[in-house]
Amino acid sequence: MISAERISTARTTLNVLSVPGTAGDPVLFIHGNVSSSTFWRPTMAALAESPDTGGLRPLAVDLRGFGESDPAPVDATRGLRDYSDDILALLDVIGPAHLVGWSMGGGVVLQALRDRPEAIRSATLVNPVSPYGFGGTTGPDGVLTHPDGTGSGGGTVTDFVEALRAGDRSADSPLSPRSVLRTAYVVPGTDLGEDEDAYVESMLSTRLGEDHYPGDSVATTAWPGVAPGKRGVLNTMAPTYFRIDDLHTIDPKPPILWIRGTEDVIVSDTSLFDLAHLGAIGALLGWDGTPAQPMVTQTRAVLDRYGNYREVAIPGSGHSPHVEKPAEFRAALVAHLCEA
Repeated sequence: MISAERISTARTTLNVLSVPGTAGDPVLFIHGNVSSSTFWRPTMAALAESPDTGGLRPLAVDLRGFGESDPAPVDATRGLRDYSDDILALLDVIGPAHLVGWSMGGGVVLQALRDRPEAIRSATLVNPVSPYGFGGTTGPDGVLTHPDGTGSGGGTVTDFVEALRAGDRSADSPLSPRSVLRTAYVVPGTDLGEDEDAYVESMLSTRLGEDHYPGDSVATTAWPGVAPGKRGVLNTMAPTYFRIDDLHTIDPKPPILWIRGTEDVIVSDTSLFDLAHLGAIGALLGWDGTPAQPMVTQTRAVLDRYGNYREVAIPGSGHSPHVEKPAEFRAALVAHLCEA
């Protein structure tokens, strides 16, 4: 059984899931974009039942504007700090914790780790957004392809937002939440069983608008014609606002586990959600030669400089190894938590 409670912090009020009867060091799971803590429920339940994790307390949080947490607006000019500062304020309530972040949540963990490493017992990054954001950079060191971050931000999605706004629960459109879940969040053909409907409802819990998802955008003359605005979710990951290139300078350096699915099409060196890569393969017209973002290569370069990390690649898994390959994912996570 998993319970939910609303926890007030110095910044906002967050919805937090827990497993009654567990005690010890908190393990706080942080979801990705267009999702919620719901995606962590099976992992939490399994962790609580594992005989190898005595003394750990699994928790999962809804970030602001997702799930049941308060929909406070998002100032994208702070990068992911509105989210990471919320998490750090939660740690002020529950104490130092092991942080586990998926996708955008991985970027939230990176930012929290960068800003207050002493509050974090260990970090686990699950198919995390690149330390140089999403879109608009090239090379292992995240060089901007345009000074204003063109090719990233709130203007990079359209029809998917409309499907969310319409509450589309069908699989009739390739851009409905259910279709995106089946083809991008997981490897196509993955059997999500009875959890699928819950995951779709989780995606539909995303608060929409310029202050939330996807955020505002700015028109630009350079291809593909959009640059990041200053508000909302996607702009928080614009490389002009989010950049973790000095993680190796922090002290202390908590251990990091990086888990990734080898078949991920969202966070990838050839991401199907990177407009530059879509242009290069002919899926977007007018491509001007802007190079794609090597997201996995960038993450590895930053972690290599950091030093205290381990990489686990899970074959046959896409963007959500905790959902697609739960046994392999949990084995790697439990080993990491027990060693930390």
